Amino acid sequence: MFDIQSIPREAFDGRLLPIELEWSRPSCGHCESNGKHCRLKNDSSILHDIECHSSKPEGPVEKLRVAGEVLGPSLAAFLAIASYWFYSSNKLKKESELKIEQFLVDYKALKPARYSYADIKRISGNFIEKLGEGGYGTVYKGKLSNDVFVAIKILNNSKGNGEDFINEVGTIGRIHHINVVRLVGYCADGCTRALVYEFLPNDSLQKFISSERQRCKLGWEKLHRIAVDIAKGVEYLHQGCEQRILHFDIKPNNILLDDNFNPKISDFGLAKLCSKEQSIVSMTAARGTIGYIAPEVFSRNFGNVSYKSDVYSFGMLLLEMVGGLKKNDVGGQDKSQVYFPEWIYNKMEQGEEIAIQIEKGSDNKIVRKLTIVGLWCIQWYPVERPSMKVVIQMLESEETPSMPRNPFTSTNGTQNAATGRGRIFSSELEIISESE
Repeated sequence: MFDIQSIPREAFDGRLLPIELEWSRPSCGHCESNGKHCRLKNDSSILHDIECHSSKPEGPVEKLRVAGEVLGPSLAAFLAIASYWFYSSNKLKKESELKIEQFLVDYKALKPARYSYADIKRISGNFIEKLGEGGYGTVYKGKLSNDVFVAIKILNNSKGNGEDFINEVGTIGRIHHINVVRLVGYCADGCTRALVYEFLPNDSLQKFISSERQRCKLGWEKLHRIAVDIAKGVEYLHQGCEQRILHFDIKPNNILLDDNFNPKISDFGLAKLCSKEQSIVSMTAARGTIGYIAPEVFSRNFGNVSYKSDVYSFGMLLLEMVGGLKKNDVGGQDKSQVYFPEWIYNKMEQGEEIAIQIEKGSDNKIVRKLTIVGLWCIQWYPVERPSMKVVIQMLESEETPSMPRNPFTSTNGTQNAATGRGRIFSSELEIISESE
């Protein structure tokens, strides 16, 4: 800024004292005429080279400009992030609202509702896809929404006086259990009677135990799990509802399987309601399917009709699961199912296999357990049968139950019926009597 090259070096060493420096003031007339000040340029090599500058403080606009240059990029990034967050949250909110709305539509569809015949036609697509047909009527596939499929049972008007319809709606409509089929709705429009159920894609258990090829798809571990779940469903009917529900038609055809082969009890047309304190029920006529009907339903000589009648039917179902494919091996006898349990009992006593496709030791243990539990359940006298609660304990226990007494060799079960006791395991676990 100042030319000091002509100053002797001795001046800086302190040898020339005192020393005095002076220089001329630069000419600032041009700058001052414009309302500014002047100063020597720091980076100039020219003597007395000046520049004009303003001494006024920076104004608000300039400060904003500087602040904008500094904060602008950060602010832009913040606004971009905020905009993205707002868009995303708004999108998620709308998706959540749509999801809730769809759930409410589906939930409403899954509550038992009354439909008109026009509704039934619309839901079934004008009855275009038939799932099955029987003496009770015809079943069609339908759709309530994109995610809810149903099975529509059109009841045969020539059967009964409407009691089956009343039983179905009056019982299954109040049941909520994972192993009981759900009633979605019903139709009572003129002479049309229809029941709308949740759709179960794998048909009935009968389909898988009556075919060797289909049975192999499940395997014995899965069949054991199915048996346990059915037992839990029946036990819920007996003890889990406000009123006890007696099904009276437990059989493989009435056990439906969902897409994961979880079983669900269906067809409550023959069901009866009674209080939990009521140990017996009155019946004017036998009901059920031949081969699965408990002896006391036919004749009171075997005891009173009670929830133990369902236990008998469940026992027959277990035996059917184990040896259903070998029923034709029953030689020299009437091939009616009434002889089938005796054939199984004799095979067990002789140590022979009663099931096919036993590939490993664990399978053999499962087959033996299912068979023995089934034989306990089909004892002639109701008091000798376990409750469904005990049946579940037997099926889930690591220990295989002991064989029950042979119900086919003695016609006099009075003594056992009176005591109501039978040893299930080698330990002290005993059958729960009728009064319990």
